[in-house]
Amino acid sequence: MTKGQVTIPKDVRGVLGVASGDRVTFVVEGNTVRIANSAVYAMQILQQEMAQEAEPRSSIHSSRISLS
Repeated sequence: MTKGQVTIPKDVRGVLGVASGDRVTFVVEGNTVRIANSAVYAMQILQQEMAQEAEPRSSIHSSRISLS
């Protein structure tokens, strides 16, 4: 049974900011595969999803009322 391990060259690990034992994500785009630092990739996806769901600031300001 395989452990699902791969050997990534030291120079590439340096670019990705990963050390031995860290997790990486393989991102398949068509016939291309990218390797990404799993923690960084997860944060990028979360930020993209939050940006799509965010309400524009102008609608927040327009809903405020004066209490004086």
